[in-house]
Order: sequence, then structure tokens, then C-alpha cells
Amino acid sequence: MTAIIEHPQAVEDRTPSSLPIRLMLAPVGTSPALVDGAWWPRSRDLTAELPSLTAVLDPLWGRITRVTVNPTFWPVIPHKVQVTGHLVHIGWFKAEQDPHKLLLLSYTTGRWDLLVIPPETGPATAARLMTAAADPLRALTASGLMREAELFRIAAEADWDSTRELAWDSEGGQGTAPRTPAPRHPVRTETAPSLRTAGTP
Repeated sequence: MTAIIEHPQAVEDRTPSSLPIRLMLAPVGTSPALVDGAWWPRSRDLTAELPSLTAVLDPLWGRITRVTVNPTFWPVIPHKVQVTGHLVHIGWFKAEQDPHKLLLLSYTTGRWDLLVIPPETGPATAARLMTAAADPLRALTASGLMREAELFRIAAEADWDSTRELAWDSEGGQGTAPRTPAPRHPVRTETAPSLRTAGTP
């Protein structure tokens, strides 16, 4: 399954349930990894976000009946959420569950773990995280993936800063004598009576 990423301006006036789901799952039939994919919700509101997620996952994984989260990043955790055709019960674990992971249980099939990408994440970082989380050969936890993304961001910023510094140096920004500011001359303004009108010699 591929991720659907839309430009923010294109979706700002629509409700979360009417927007395409931003989800990427590991290929079917691959060996189990520490996470089974990544979900990029548009908010931290489980009541608003879970219906669209379960609408995609129910046909793939069997009816999702229970979800657990770590309350670190979820300000409100309802006991249950009405989704299409049934209720999903919500639980939480503080110490036992990775704060960046959503655990889903289906009474017919089993359990899946999804990396939850923070809603405010930029599209490029979210795309990298989704690809990494859906790779069955990766052996990182959800928090490990988030740490890796942060290190990548820091390295990219450092690289960008060094590139700018090299450009500055190549343009004479280092080792040159300080420039003397050009003298400023007063700006002459004319008052309305002295302005010429069209056709006046």
C-alpha cells in the first residue's frame, strides 16, 4: 500500500474523516518486523481519526476491535470510538507501550503495530518515516524510527549550513576587509507646486 500525501492548502477546509488516509503498510506476506507500517494522522483526536483508519484496515486485517496508545502524545483518550459498523475500544499503557506506536487488535486475526507520525511533521520527513516503517528488513522500534528521522534532519540542516558557508566563502565572504558603507546622500524631494505636468515644457 502506498502513502497518500496531499498539499496542506488542498485539504485545510475538509474534515479528517473526508480526507484520504495517510498510511503505508509493510508488504503482505513479509516477515514480522517491530512495526507493520506507519500512520500519519491529521490530528491527535482519536475520535476524529480512527474511523478513517479502521475503514481501510478492517477489510485488510479483519475487524479492528481494540486500540491501545501511550498517553504521552494523546491529550484525550476516549474509552471507545464509533467507527463504521462497530465500536473500537481504546486502552492505554504508559510504561509498557512505545509513545510513538499505535497497537491495533483484531478479534479474528491478531495484532499490528503502527508508527504514529506526528501530525505536524513535514511531508518530506513523513514520507521517509513511512518508507522506513513499511520496510520489513528494518529492525527499529517506533521511537527508534523517530530518533533516526531527527538525526537525519539535524544532519541535513548541518549540511545545508555548511553548503551556505562554502557559498559565502566562495563569494568572498571570508577573509576580506570589511566593506566601508557607501556615503549616503540626502534624498531630494520636490513639493507639489514644482512638479511638472504632462505637456509642460
